[in-house]
Amino acid sequence: MSGINKVILVGHLGKDPEYRHLEDGVAVASFPLATSEVALKDGKKTELTEWHNIVLWRGLADIAQQMLSKGKLVYIEGKLKTRSFESREGVKKYTTEIVAENFKLLGRKTDFVSVEGVENTKMQDL
Repeated sequence: MSGINKVILVGHLGKDPEYRHLEDGVAVASFPLATSEVALKDGKKTELTEWHNIVLWRGLADIAQQMLSKGKLVYIEGKLKTRSFESREGVKKYTTEIVAENFKLLGRKTDFVSVEGVENTKMQDL
């Protein structure tokens, strides 16, 4: 039996997506996503925020670059991916990211933008 690697998050973008093309022309976008929950600490409600690194590839990156911006509320489905890289000092480091497989922009109807003639109501499901 194979395992399951599935992540579902709803949160706010911490900054505008960073959009770029790799040497082979593949589009990639990335941004931090904040999720929050309320917990009791010393009898008081405290909001705990967790930051997640989100990565989108190819066409999904293109759409994210057009539609997403800092503060937007978004639903993300994807999978966890851990990769290694070498720092400038030559030290091997690891990072864990959520590779998005799809996303939905959430919020009020006025939060949605029209992209290349597509109606706002259709932009909710990408």
